[in-house]
Amino acid sequence: MDFLPLFHNLKNRPVLLVGGGEVALRKGRLLSQAGAVLHVVAPDIDAELAELAVQGGGSCQQRDWQANDLNGCVLVIAATDERAVNAQVSAAAQAQHLPINAVDAPDLCTVIFPAIVDRSPLMVAVSSGGDAPVLARLVRAKLETWLPPGYSRLAQLAARFRQQVKAHFSDIRSRRIFWENVFQGAVAEHMFAGREADAEQTLLQQLNADSGSTGGEVYLVGAGPGDPDLLTFRALRLMQQADVVLYDRLVAEPILELCRRDADRIYVGKRRAEHAVPQEEINQLLVRLAQEGKRVLRLKGGDPFIFGRGGEEIDELSAHGIPFQVVPGITAASGCAAYAGIPLTHRDHAQSVRFITGHLKDGSLDLPWSELVSPQQTIVFYMGLVGLADICRELIAHGRIAATPAALVQQGTTPQQRVFTGTLANLAELVAEHEVHAPTLVIVGEVVQLQERLAWFNPAQ
Repeated sequence: MDFLPLFHNLKNRPVLLVGGGEVALRKGRLLSQAGAVLHVVAPDIDAELAELAVQGGGSCQQRDWQANDLNGCVLVIAATDERAVNAQVSAAAQAQHLPINAVDAPDLCTVIFPAIVDRSPLMVAVSSGGDAPVLARLVRAKLETWLPPGYSRLAQLAARFRQQVKAHFSDIRSRRIFWENVFQGAVAEHMFAGREADAEQTLLQQLNADSGSTGGEVYLVGAGPGDPDLLTFRALRLMQQADVVLYDRLVAEPILELCRRDADRIYVGKRRAEHAVPQEEINQLLVRLAQEGKRVLRLKGGDPFIFGRGGEEIDELSAHGIPFQVVPGITAASGCAAYAGIPLTHRDHAQSVRFITGHLKDGSLDLPWSELVSPQQTIVFYMGLVGLADICRELIAHGRIAATPAALVQQGTTPQQRVFTGTLANLAELVAEHEVHAPTLVIVGEVVQLQERLAWFNPAQ
């Protein structure tokens, strides 16, 4: 990151504002709202800006700025329409190790003004580091619609009861869970509807009814094929609540970064013939962590119930009486095919689709080949890269023509996506030719011939 977001307390603290025009006025309004004591220096000063400075206990000097104007200030703003002057102010401020913001000149800044969503005491700041301020403002506009004014009143309610809740709960985790329930339940709904008294009464009822004990729970969440935009709202909510995250090899790093920052992360990835943690140990670990009272996120690539062994995990949880939730994810076949431009079914080419695992529990390829050779059927092989030559040979041997279109989709839905198309006759050769590696999905069927025409996702552009 180019800038570390920080929130500064400027109440009753001196700030130097060099400039007296419209841009300086906009900065002055923000600084005044934050309680800063403005000292404005410029040959010409807007009347409103001068009034803001004087009312806040500051001063106005109608002259060129001087280096000694920086003395005693905690922040410096250069808001003139002359870059040379702004550069001088920036150099002088940096020489004294003072934070400096030069308007519309990121290279002269050590601090920048973000686009702000003000729901005081809740504040949201959005910044592009000065590279795309219009984009930052557009994002702020979206946040304005997602955060109704009621969030301000909700934050004020929390402030009033903060010490009481702290005294009621002996540990940080219990307090966090209590507040999460408040902010996502009936208390919040009352506040958003303007029923502040009802919100306060409900909060007190929940506080008095809560003994502070919190039972553990497991969230089995499908992370999808790789693109974070494909996560469900429910998945994101649970990812932000979990105390511990157990994640697989196929969970993309951008998705993992959406989990709560202070949650413990445990890698339990598995690949063919290589398990970081055996499945039986994963099952036991889920049980143990939940029995410790923790909220455990089991984050799986794709969908947990499609070749994800999610059924085995919740079976173990159920046997121990551990509560759990299951959140479906977009399975690799659906996501990767869509991003590759390959419809899995099509009225003219395929009336059914089958998902097949490329190797069974014992590592064999003993599949019902005779059921997989219908020309009106699309076959998607998960984990089929290692045995691809055998898969193609068996399909041909059992009646699927060698010219049947087929595709390889490597790291589908991500910026690293690669798609290679061929036929059953040469698909295995494409792996060596293009150095294709896992995770790669294999799609076999007439629908593949549509890929070139329907491809829309091109991460290379």
